[in-house]
Amino acid sequence: MKECPVCQSSHLVDTIHLPEVPIYCNVLWPTSDQALDAAKGDIDLSYCEDCGHVFNRSFDPDLMDYTEAYENSLHFSPLFNEYANNLANRLIDKYSICEKDIVEIGCGKGDFLSMLCSKGNNRGFGFDKSVEQDRDGIGNVENITFINDFYDESYAHQNVDFMVCRHVLEHIQQPLEFLTNIRKTLESHANPVVYFEVPNVLYTLKDLGIWDLIYEHCAYFSPTSLESVFRMAGFTINEVGESFGGQFLYIEAQPGSIDGEYQIDQAMLAELSGYVNNFEKNYNEKVTSWNKKLASVAEKGHNAVIWGGGSKGVTFLNTVRSKNRIQSVVDLNPHKHQMFVPGSAQQVIPPEALQQNSPQLVIVMNSIYKDEIGNSLSSLKINSELVCV
Repeated sequence: MKECPVCQSSHLVDTIHLPEVPIYCNVLWPTSDQALDAAKGDIDLSYCEDCGHVFNRSFDPDLMDYTEAYENSLHFSPLFNEYANNLANRLIDKYSICEKDIVEIGCGKGDFLSMLCSKGNNRGFGFDKSVEQDRDGIGNVENITFINDFYDESYAHQNVDFMVCRHVLEHIQQPLEFLTNIRKTLESHANPVVYFEVPNVLYTLKDLGIWDLIYEHCAYFSPTSLESVFRMAGFTINEVGESFGGQFLYIEAQPGSIDGEYQIDQAMLAELSGYVNNFEKNYNEKVTSWNKKLASVAEKGHNAVIWGGGSKGVTFLNTVRSKNRIQSVVDLNPHKHQMFVPGSAQQVIPPEALQQNSPQLVIVMNSIYKDEIGNSLSSLKINSELVCV
């Protein structure tokens, strides 16, 4: 890709090259051999100096094929469920979403859509290639229709009062084209509201959340690039903000007109450029530091596990020298248990399995869950050192 997929600028800065990473972090494997043979691709990050967008210019969309095997539900965590519940309540109250038609693009297994429908007596229409019609625990399924397909203009007839799209846009190689098409599907509806949520690239660049760099994510949005792409696609912005401890960005918008007069925050761009310029050095220093820590753990003969079998955990295990140093991966999601991590082939186990071989070290993949994980270990009477990545 020679141009920014948000603003079409050619003023790009190459940031970092990450070769041979698993193309899926959220598809686990039933055997270690299959996990070791999982397909891989390259990440070549570029930064747009004109809008602040970061993207993988080597991304190949033909490698991606989302099926029911794609498992990224976070709703088995009480903390994440609290976040999702609070978000659902806020959106329902703010936009009076009661007895309305809700479309969710990329609904996953339907957890959040079920919340919105049950809380507001709404009717839900969830679009996702990974949806499972007979998934247990969805909740208010009688008010929800799941469509195993991508949402596009062929579904423009579906009434929409409120549209949700969480953690999907970062998977889209051409976000401006994608949003422009969505804007067209909304033209015949009575001023619906859309809510989009994406990972925050500031968390990656500034706070060095480097384990969020995964092949599935071809787009990394900053506040400036997220607002820019929505304005250029013909939306009026209601609100842009950070959530989940600064790890997520969200935007609330409604169909409007294309804003050609929008002025991008130059101070924010200057700040982003500073983080980009130092990122490769900071990235390498962090990886080196973790390799030294794991070498020290191995020298002491200690047992180490990671807690978190999602994208952060998979990336961590494939980035550091984890073989024979990290025994297994702990995760609350039962649909991941006994499966193997792509690329590095550690097995995913439930928390109670730690009672059989209590680890000296538990590496927490996301610091926001540290207290929740500590409480889980205490309830299992496991006394391990907790350290966050």
